[in-house]
Amino acid sequence: MFLFEMKRFMIVILGSLFNAISLNFFLIEANVYASGFTGLAQLLSSYFRDFIGIDVSTGILLLLLNIPVVILGWQKVGKGFTIYSLLSVLMMTFFLEILPVDAQSSDIILNAVFGGVIGGIGVGITLKWGASTGGMDIIAMILSRMKDKPVGKYFLIFNGIIIVMAGLMHDPEKSLYTMVTLYVSTRVIDAIHTRHEKLTAMVVTSRAEEITEMVHKRMLRGVTAVPARGGFTKKEKSMLFIVITRYELYDLEKIIKDIDPHAFTNIVQTTGIFGFFRRDDAKM
Repeated sequence: MFLFEMKRFMIVILGSLFNAISLNFFLIEANVYASGFTGLAQLLSSYFRDFIGIDVSTGILLLLLNIPVVILGWQKVGKGFTIYSLLSVLMMTFFLEILPVDAQSSDIILNAVFGGVIGGIGVGITLKWGASTGGMDIIAMILSRMKDKPVGKYFLIFNGIIIVMAGLMHDPEKSLYTMVTLYVSTRVIDAIHTRHEKLTAMVVTSRAEEITEMVHKRMLRGVTAVPARGGFTKKEKSMLFIVITRYELYDLEKIIKDIDPHAFTNIVQTTGIFGFFRRDDAKM
């Protein structure tokens, strides 16, 4: 367990380093913006520097923006997820402060693409190991825990504001290049982890009751169990259907591995759901 958590700790730090490299070496000097709170911190930094004459680093602004969100996440989401998300924000701020802001290319397309790729790798590996880069990810997790909210539209609106502001503060081309960065980073994250808002897990296991109990306890998700039989072994088992958000994929994987390492799990994209999503919904 200790070695596992240490590996998770190092992965989160590595993801923060990738995100900082994306910003300081590619995006900031090109005035091309990342998504979420990172992009917002870039916008505020640019505004303070270009229009007010105050030089406030992106890293410091990112940390300040995340403080209220992390506090809310601690209260509403859970300590484990929030602690690692806070670690990601702190380390990203640290790397942004110590790494020089030094564009590696004068070609804005190269900056937009490589910034998106490297940033996407950073976010992707962080999500894959059960943490986040803070900001909108924590807000989305809170919304998904409160109710079955369409969190995707909030991401779309928030990133849309960043794209529009990039064009207003600089020139319309910066909006287009920001869209390139957001598209590239999303594709990379999708390849490493997933950007799908909802997923369905089909778990074939001989320890269905234990997995169901733990999912109810830790994740507040409903579980549907149907009888199943191994085609080769002919052993009687159960198939569990569980709909989760992408932020909960790591937690579900850990539950299954801890209880039944031999379980077979298939994860598929869920385009829509009707009826109960959370366990608590069944009581309403």
